[in-house]
Amino acid sequence: MLYPKDTHSREVKELSGVWRFKADLDNVGRQEKWFAQPLTDTISMPVPASYNDITQDMAIRDHIGDVWYEEIFLIPRSWNGQRIMLRVGSACHHAVVWVNGAEAVSHKGGFLPFEADISHLVQPGAENRVTIVVNNILTWQTLPPGRIKTFDDPRHPEGYRIQEYFHDFYNYAGLHRPVKLYCTPKEYIQDTTVTTQVDGTAGLVQYAVQCSNPEAAVRVRLTDEAGAVVAEASGAAGTLTVENAKLWKPLAAYLYTLQVEMLDSEGALLDHYPLSVGIRTVKVEGNRFLINGEPFYFKGFGKHEDSDIKGKGLDQAVNVKDFNLLKWINANSFRTSHYPYAEEILDMADREGIVVIGEVPAVGFTFFNYNDKVYTPEMANDETLAHHKDVLADMIARDKNHPSIVMWSLANEAATFQEEAVPYYKEVSDLARKLDASRPITIVEWALPDKCQVAQMFDVICVNRYYSWYNDPGALDLIEHQIEWELTGWHRNFNKPVIMSEYGADAIAGFHQDPPVMFTEEYQCELLTRYHNVFDRLDFVIGEHVWAFADFATKQGTTRINGNKKGVFTRQRQPKMAAKLLKDRWAEMGTYPVKE
Repeated sequence: MLYPKDTHSREVKELSGVWRFKADLDNVGRQEKWFAQPLTDTISMPVPASYNDITQDMAIRDHIGDVWYEEIFLIPRSWNGQRIMLRVGSACHHAVVWVNGAEAVSHKGGFLPFEADISHLVQPGAENRVTIVVNNILTWQTLPPGRIKTFDDPRHPEGYRIQEYFHDFYNYAGLHRPVKLYCTPKEYIQDTTVTTQVDGTAGLVQYAVQCSNPEAAVRVRLTDEAGAVVAEASGAAGTLTVENAKLWKPLAAYLYTLQVEMLDSEGALLDHYPLSVGIRTVKVEGNRFLINGEPFYFKGFGKHEDSDIKGKGLDQAVNVKDFNLLKWINANSFRTSHYPYAEEILDMADREGIVVIGEVPAVGFTFFNYNDKVYTPEMANDETLAHHKDVLADMIARDKNHPSIVMWSLANEAATFQEEAVPYYKEVSDLARKLDASRPITIVEWALPDKCQVAQMFDVICVNRYYSWYNDPGALDLIEHQIEWELTGWHRNFNKPVIMSEYGADAIAGFHQDPPVMFTEEYQCELLTRYHNVFDRLDFVIGEHVWAFADFATKQGTTRINGNKKGVFTRQRQPKMAAKLLKDRWAEMGTYPVKE
C-alpha cells in the first residue's frame, strides 16, 4: 500500500483536526443507524489521538464498545473525474466507515491502514460527511487478544462486564493516525516493491511496479539526494545498477528516490509516485547479524507509541524528541513492540539511520505458565491464525520498502511451549518468508529453551527475561548465573544468534536508596549492569534492547503505579540514572563490541 503523497499527478487533503465525537455508551448506534444522519449531542475530539484521556469522563475512558466520529469535508472541483480515496491510518481495533450515509469500507485490526475508493459516494465542489464507528473490543480472534468477562454475582450490578486483556499496555482506542483524502488518475500506479543488493562498489535496485492497467508503459529513474539521475530504465520490472553506490548504513543513512512514472500509449504521463530507497543488504551468518556484510550489534530498546493526553495518537513532536533521545543515548535500533508503528515513524527511522525490528501485534498469547494452554479450539484457533496471517501480510505490504526495517518479529511472548503452537507458527513463518525473502524473521520468546518448540523456524532468537524482578525479585546476586545459564541454553539447543529483547526493572523517578532496593533508580542501574556483564562474555549475543525506552500507560492493577515504570526515560521523556549508564556503555562499546 502506497502512502499518500502530493506528486505530479496526485493530491492529498488532510482531514486530521478536531472531529465531532460521540461515545455509544449503550452500543445502540448501529441498530439506530446513526450514520444515516449527522451525529447529535457530540463533543469535540482530536484526530489523531486516543479518546481515552481527552475528557474528564471516566465512562468514556473505560467504555467498552463503539464510539463514533464525524467530519465534514470538501472535495475540490479539480478532483472531478479523478479516483478519490479515503484512507484511515489506524483505527483501534475495528471500524466501519460511511460517506454521506453509505458504507464505504470496514476493517478489523488496530495498527495498520485501510482505504476505500469513494469516487461514487462524494460530490466534488460540495460538502460531504464521513462517519466512522470504532470498536475497542478484543477477543481471542483479534491481535492482540482479549475476552469480555461478565459478572453474575450479588457484588456486581446485573450485566456488569470488563474487557480482559493479557498484554501489559493500556488498551487505548480511537483514530490513532491521520485520516486523509487523496486523488489519483483513473489509471494509476497500484504498488511498487523494491529490494536491493550490493555487488562490489555497485548497488543493485530490483523494482517491480503494479499498475491498474497491466499493459501501461512504465518508466523509472533513480535520483540521488542532490536530485541527479544515477540510473533509469523502462518496463514494469527490472534492475537498476548504481555505480559507486552510497549505502544506507546504521546511523549513516543515505536515501535515493525512485521516480516511478506510468505512461499512456503516446508517452504522456498518467501517474507519478516517488519512493525513497536505501541500498543495503541484510543477512544472518553463523552468530552474526550482517548489514552490508558488516557485523551489527543491536543497541536500543523496546518502545511504545505512548504519550500523555494523546495516548497512542500520532504526535510528531514526541516522535522527533524520541529520535533525538535515541541518538543522544548512543542507541542504534528499536523494536516496534508490540505492533506496527506509524509510517511516519518508519520514515524518520529511514532518514536517521535507526535500525528497526518490525513486529505484528501478536502479544498476549500466553498466561505465563506451562499448564494453561492458549492454542486451543476455544481460544487462539484457526480463525485467529487466519487473522494473524492477514495482519502479517498487511504489515509486510505496508512496510516492505523501508530500509530501516531489517527483520520481522512474528509474535511476542507466545505460548511456544505448546505442541499446538508448532503448526500455527509453521504457517505464520512460511508466509513471512514467502512474502519477503529479503529479511530474516524472529519470534520473541518467554518460554525457556528446553520448553520452546518453534525457535528452529526462525533466524534469530529474541528473549525476554526479568531475573531479579519477576523471577527472584530483589536477588541481584543471581542475575549473572541465571541469565548466562539461560542464554547458553538457547544457543546450545538451537545454534542461532540471540538478542536480549527485553530486560529491566521498574524505577520510579526520584526514588533512591543504597544499597539498591527495588523500584529505585540505583536498583535499575545495578540490574542492567549485571545483565551487561553476561552479554559481554557471550559471542552469540548480538544485541541488547532494554525494556523500556520510556514509562508508559497500562491498565490499573496492584503491580502498576500509574503505569509501567521500566523506562529509562519518564513518560515525559526525562532521563533517569539508567539513561546515563546506557549512554556511557553504548558510547564505549562502539559499533560492534569485542567479546571477552
